[in-house]
Amino acid sequence: MVKENILKFKELLPQHVNLVAVSKTQPANAVSEAYQTGHRVFGENKVQELVAKYNELPKDIQWHLIGHLQTNKVKYIAPFISLIHSVDSLKLLQEINKQAAKNNRVIDCLLQLYIANEETKFGLSYEEADLLLSSEEFKQLKNIRIVGLMGMATNTTNAAQIRNEFHSLKNFFNMIRSLNLTRGTENVELKILSMGMSSDYQIAIEEGSNMIRVGSIIFGERNYAN
Repeated sequence: MVKENILKFKELLPQHVNLVAVSKTQPANAVSEAYQTGHRVFGENKVQELVAKYNELPKDIQWHLIGHLQTNKVKYIAPFISLIHSVDSLKLLQEINKQAAKNNRVIDCLLQLYIANEETKFGLSYEEADLLLSSEEFKQLKNIRIVGLMGMATNTTNAAQIRNEFHSLKNFFNMIRSLNLTRGTENVELKILSMGMSSDYQIAIEEGSNMIRVGSIIFGERNYAN
């Protein structure tokens, strides 16, 4: 079913929208099924599970870390990670930069913005993100590149609230991108706006998302036994 699900889903997506197939808690053979359709971008939220799948599966997969990342776990994914969605502090960026340098890499990252009305979600405020990007400490980081922003809307059935949260992040994305043209910060190249999951990706796309993170539509409900 995974093959049929992902092919059918990708057919419905606008061409400018990139799909991160969220494979967290799914077995490696389910990822292999999706891989056989030609899909190469997969998202995991736990470092241990991500590393295990990286070791087991083909090396041309682009792995995205979409969950909260602790500084002491960065070293395990630094050799191979394609994109980190969940950067929410300068301290974490500095550690990613340090580990990237050790691996002679520049690691692409997204700043995670707090747009939801939920205490359980992480992220920077708009003001904190702006201050971070304009700080001298940030500009000294040569082994990371901020390529966009990520946000998670409130887990609610209120479509208007979800739309407002995504719309707000899109406006901030546009503002920061315009500012960076004048700042000329070398390690910033804003091109990705990662918004939308299985329950709200349609609203996210309507509000300007060009990267969505979808799992259950492709793989079925999460398998917590794995």
